Amino acid sequence: MDSSTWSPPATATAEPLHAYERIRNAADISVIVIYFVVVMAVGLWAMFSTNRGTVGGFFLAGRSMVWWPIGASLFASNIGSGHFVGLAGTGAAAGIATGGFEWNALILVVLLGWVFVPIYIKAGVVTMPEYLRKRFGGQRIQVYLSVLSLVLYIFTKISADIFSGAIFINLALGLDLYLAIFILLAITALYTITGGLAAVIYTDTLQTVIMLLGSFILTGFAFHEVGGYSAFVTKYMNAIPTVTSYGNTTVKKECYTPRADSFHIFRDPLKGDLPWPGLIFGLTIISLWYWCTDQVIVQRCLSAKNMSHVKAGCIMCGYMKLLPMFLMVMPGMISRILFTEKVACTVPSECEKYCGTKVGCTNIAYPTLVVELMPNGLRGLMLSVMLASLMSSLTSIFNSASTLFTMDIYTKIRKKASEKELMIAGRLFMLVLIGVSIAWVPIVQSAQSGQLFDYIQSITSYLGPPIAAVFLLAIFCKRVNEPLYRLCWSLRNSKEERIDLDAEDEDIQDAREDALEIDTEASEEKKGCLRQAYDMFCGLDQQKGPKMTKEEEAAMKLKMTDTSEKRLWRMVVNINGIILLAVAVFCHAYFA
Repeated sequence: MDSSTWSPPATATAEPLHAYERIRNAADISVIVIYFVVVMAVGLWAMFSTNRGTVGGFFLAGRSMVWWPIGASLFASNIGSGHFVGLAGTGAAAGIATGGFEWNALILVVLLGWVFVPIYIKAGVVTMPEYLRKRFGGQRIQVYLSVLSLVLYIFTKISADIFSGAIFINLALGLDLYLAIFILLAITALYTITGGLAAVIYTDTLQTVIMLLGSFILTGFAFHEVGGYSAFVTKYMNAIPTVTSYGNTTVKKECYTPRADSFHIFRDPLKGDLPWPGLIFGLTIISLWYWCTDQVIVQRCLSAKNMSHVKAGCIMCGYMKLLPMFLMVMPGMISRILFTEKVACTVPSECEKYCGTKVGCTNIAYPTLVVELMPNGLRGLMLSVMLASLMSSLTSIFNSASTLFTMDIYTKIRKKASEKELMIAGRLFMLVLIGVSIAWVPIVQSAQSGQLFDYIQSITSYLGPPIAAVFLLAIFCKRVNEPLYRLCWSLRNSKEERIDLDAEDEDIQDAREDALEIDTEASEEKKGCLRQAYDMFCGLDQQKGPKMTKEEEAAMKLKMTDTSEKRLWRMVVNINGIILLAVAVFCHAYFA
C-alpha cells in the first residue's frame, strides 16, 4: 500500500494493488473510443484529400503547408510519450533542471527559421544528407549521415517512445508490456504507412490540441491536491521513502533524498548533476543538431508554402515549448510527493514490486499520477493524451526515416527506380524499422537507473555534436570546400550559376522520371479491382499532370527555392522572434 510523508489523496487508497482496473468504466472507455474515431477521421480525410502519389507530395506535403499546422507538428513531433514519462521521471528524481532541456529550444527554433531553413530551401534539398552531398560533394557523406540518423531514431526516439507509451498502457489497462507495444504500433500503422507528410502534420495538429488540453487539466488537479505552488516546494523537499535498507545494506542518503538544488536550473559546475556550463554550452550543441539539422524537424519546415510561414511555425513551436516545465516536469515532482514509496523507491525489491524493474520507478511518476488522481472520464482523456503524444512522434519519425532511407540510400541501390517503387520501398522500410525498434526495448527498460530521459540524452550526447559541427562548418565556413553558390550563409543570396557536384545524379533522376511516365501509362490498363483498391488506399492511383516545358520547370524550380517575404509579414515574424528570445532569457533567469 502506498504511503508518503502525509495522508495520500482519497482516490489513491481505494484499490492500491489494482489501479489499472479504475480505467475500465463507461466514461473512460467512451472518451478513448471518441478519441480514436476523431483521430482516424482526421487521418483518413488528410490521406484522401492531399497529394500522396508523388515523392514531393508524400514526403514534403507538396510544400503547401501554412504556419499553424507546421508549428503544431513541430511541437508534437518533438513531444512524445517519452517526454511525459521521461521528463516527469527525471523531475521526480532530481527537480526542475531537466526543464532546461525544453527551454533551450526557444533559442534554437529561432536559429532554425531564420538561419538554417533559408539555406536548405536555397539548396533545393529534400533531406539533410542531400544538403551535405551538395555542399561537400561525394556520396559517402550522404549515405553515412543517413545511416547514422536512422541508428539514432531507433536507439533513442522510436524505442524510447514505444517503451514509455507501453508503460502507461501497462499501468492504465494492466496489459502485458509487449502486448501494449503491439497495440500501439497497430494503431499508428494505418495512416503512417499509407498517408504522407500532409496526413501526419494534420493529425499532429489534432494531437497537439488533445495533449495540451489533457495535460493542463492534470496539472490543475495535481497542484490542487498538493496545496498550491508554495506547498509543492516545501513538500517535495520532504518526499523521502521510509524503506531505505535491505538485509545488511543501507542505501546512501543522497540516493533517496531530494537534491538541495532541486528548484534551480543552473547548478554547481563541479558537483551538480546538470552543471550550468553543460546546460548552456553542451546542451546547445546537442539541441543545434536536433532542432536545426534533424530530418524530422527540418522536413516540417520544408513543407511550408513560404519563409514567413516557416518562421511563424517556428515561433508557435517555441511558445509551446515553454509548457513542458509546468505540464510534465512539475507534475512528475508532485507524483513523488503523493506517492513517495512507489515513485522514489531505492531498494531493488521494493522497486520491482511497484514497477517490475529493480533500478528505480521514477518512470511511472506521470502514469501513476494519472491513474491514481484523475476521476472517471478524465483518466480516459489522459490515456488519449499519452497515445496522442506517442502517435504524433512515431508517425513523424517513421515518415522522416522513410524519407532518409528512400531518397538517400535506396536510390543508390536502385538508381533507375520508378517513383511508385520509391514510395513502396519507403513504406516497407517503416515495417523493418518497427521490428528493430521493438527488439531494442529491453535495453531501454534497464538503462540509466530507470530514468528514461537520461538514457535518451546519454545516447544523443555521443552522436549529436559531431553532426552539428559538420553542419555549422557547411553553413558558415564557405572555404571548407569550394564555394557552391546559395549553399552557405555568406553566399545565400548569390545570383551566380551553380553547377552542383551531384549533377550526374540529377541526370539519372531525369531519366528515371521519363521512364516513370511510360511505365505508369502502360500499366494503368492492366490493373484489376484489387490492385486499383490497393493503389487508391496507398495514394498510388493519383495521376501525374502533363509534362511541363523547360521554361515551366525552370519557373517551378525557382519558386521552390524562393525565400523572399512580404515586408509586413517579415516585420511581424521578426518582432515575434525577438519577443520569444526575451521570454527565453527571462525564464532562465527566474529559475536560475
